[in-house]
Formats: sequence, structure tokens, C-alpha cells
Amino acid sequence: MTQHVLFIVTNAAVIGPHNRKTGFFFAEVAHPFEVLDKAGVAVEFASPAGGWTPYDAYDEKDPAQKDFLASKAFRRLNHSRKLSEVDAADYDAILVPGGLGPMVDIQRNATVQNAIARAWTTGKLVAAVCHGPCALLGVNLGDGTPFVRGKKLTSFSKKEEYDYARDDVPYELEDALRAEGAEYSSVANWQPHVVVDGRLITGQNPNSAGPLGKELLSALKDR
Repeated sequence: MTQHVLFIVTNAAVIGPHNRKTGFFFAEVAHPFEVLDKAGVAVEFASPAGGWTPYDAYDEKDPAQKDFLASKAFRRLNHSRKLSEVDAADYDAILVPGGLGPMVDIQRNATVQNAIARAWTTGKLVAAVCHGPCALLGVNLGDGTPFVRGKKLTSFSKKEEYDYARDDVPYELEDALRAEGAEYSSVANWQPHVVVDGRLITGQNPNSAGPLGKELLSALKDR
């Protein structure tokens, strides 16, 4: 039976006081998609507003990105479903890619939080990479306890942000996750790092997106 994964993607095209161009980080959709698609997993796309999803950092020298840009899936992504009209429980997993865009419209978004909680409480897998774990902030499962408290995870690190978008983001994601009780870890800047804690799978940065896709696929096969 075909398994289904929902990617929750940003609609934000700019961020910060300098109106920095942004969106989802292209590799963070293309690389997990490649892994899942080749394995026969169906991928669908939703976003807070539905419709168009801007992207950042496309690399035409990367075969996975080039293939995704030319794919029917990319066209579907740009007609994404409105997240409020989607039930996360209908999927085997949800995945939140990064880029700076999620720090605008996915972080502390009630509809996104509800999707995370719905997926988790119905026994699904939850995955996020780079700035995508901002989707986990403020999520509670009904008892007021932060979703991330006591969970092992990673995200784009303070060290990486210092050289990338420190003046553009509203807060340091690493600090915010730690403040809600996450057991955060990271490795050297831009090196692959994926943390699996039960049904929660997180990746540190764009170079972690492919490895995260492989961990997600492995977890799907085990179900």
C-alpha cells in the first residue's frame, strides 16, 4: 500500500527589516522528495495560505534540484493545498522544510501547530529540517507541556545563523527550542546532522535534507 507524506511549505517571499528575499530552501524540498519519490512514497504539498510557494537558493548544478524543478511535483507544489483544509492524520508523515520563509509564516502559526499536534497524536511521523523546526515551537498536546520538552532534536544552529541571517530572523531558533526544553544538538557549520528521537526526525541544515529523507524513509518502512 502506498504511503503518503505531506510537506508543509512556506508562502513567505521576504523576511526581516531589510526585506531579504526568501522562501523555502530549494534543496530541502528537492532532496527529501527525491529519496521518497524513488521509493514510491507519494508526496503532497500544503502551505499556510495555499497556492504559490516561493523558493530560495536553487542550484542548477545539483541534479536532484534540477530534476525537481522540471517535475510535475514542482508544479503541484506551486498550487499547494491550504493547510487548514488538510487533515495531517491522513498522511503517514509530515515534513517541514526550512529556508528563512518558515520564520515568517510557519513559526507559531496556529494552523501549523494544530497539524503537528494532529499528526503526533494520531501516531504519525514528524520531520523538519534547518529552520523548519520552528514549526514545533508553541505546540502542546493538550496538557500545556511544550511539544519539544525532553525531545532530542536539531535545527539550524546559532553558529550557522551568525554568518547567514542573524540580522534578518526574528529570534535565534536554537535558543527558542532550548527555552521550550528541547535537548538540542548540532555539529560543525553546514555539516550533515540528523537526530531521530522516536517518531520525531530533525535535520540541522540544507546538507542534512537528503540524510533526513533517508531516515524518514527508513522509519516509514518500519511501520
